Amino acid sequence: MTDRPETPEAQTGVVADSAGNWVDTMAPAVTRPFLRLSRADRPIGTWLLFVPCLWGLALACLATGSFGANDIWTIIGCGAGAFLMRGAGCTWNDISDRKIDAQVARTKSRPIPSGQVSVFGAALWMVAQAIVSLMILLTFHTTAIWLGVIALIPVAIYPFAKRFTWWPQVFLGLAFNWGALLAWAAHTNSLSAAPIILYLGGIAWTLFYDTIYAYQDAEDDALIGVKSTARLFGDAARVWLRGFLIASVLLLGLAVVFAAGDRSLLSLVIALGGPWALGWHLVMQLTRFDANDGARLLALFRSNRNTGLLPLPFFAVAYFV
Repeated sequence: MTDRPETPEAQTGVVADSAGNWVDTMAPAVTRPFLRLSRADRPIGTWLLFVPCLWGLALACLATGSFGANDIWTIIGCGAGAFLMRGAGCTWNDISDRKIDAQVARTKSRPIPSGQVSVFGAALWMVAQAIVSLMILLTFHTTAIWLGVIALIPVAIYPFAKRFTWWPQVFLGLAFNWGALLAWAAHTNSLSAAPIILYLGGIAWTLFYDTIYAYQDAEDDALIGVKSTARLFGDAARVWLRGFLIASVLLLGLAVVFAAGDRSLLSLVIALGGPWALGWHLVMQLTRFDANDGARLLALFRSNRNTGLLPLPFFAVAYFV
């Protein structure tokens, strides 16, 4: 409990930008505030954390020409870890941003600013999720374990980035795409140029989709002095988004070349269809972008789950060719 007066949001448990989901309708009432802290009511974030893991593992399998039982566990472990660490990261974000969230229309109904969960209770929940995630991480190769530990640095910094830089989306990209490195290392117990280039491509993709997301809060952010790429770009959004789109496709394509360059020409060509498919979907998003339409911005942001999954069938077919 907190000493804050109970708000309508605390009484109903409704979060302004995520209502009518499975947490609201199916989860036991006592668990709902904690599940909302973890964003279990909006799985897109877990997908955006998980997809780079799948990219990294797929390209590692292409590079080595092998796929086995350990890789199946890597998929399961990365999926569970993405859910848990995304939950822990969001909880940390809400603890750090509780005063800012209370001033923003879209976020003031979140569990901490609305009084549904105390800061201490949220901290315990964050630690619990991190511990379970660590137990999964310890089943991977040594290089992957160390990468998982290092990943905590951008996760810890991200909530504060909007206070000191116009580019907080870069810090989100650093955190959200770390799985590309980790999953590659889980397969190979090493790193090389391919996963590093893939990681950079993922950061460019994150700059694309999270800039779109940030336009929802641009007006509120301006009132309270919070920085974002949306505020920085203003009316020049399409120019910047196009640049991020091109960088995403080129970097992902270059990572494919480094990973699959020793395979047959047909295999390489098929694998390169993955970056092309991702780029096609980003172009579709860009044509629909409207900085003043909050509902459309949220829908475009959420569509990036499909964006990220599109390259995987190409990588899978290329593996078998």
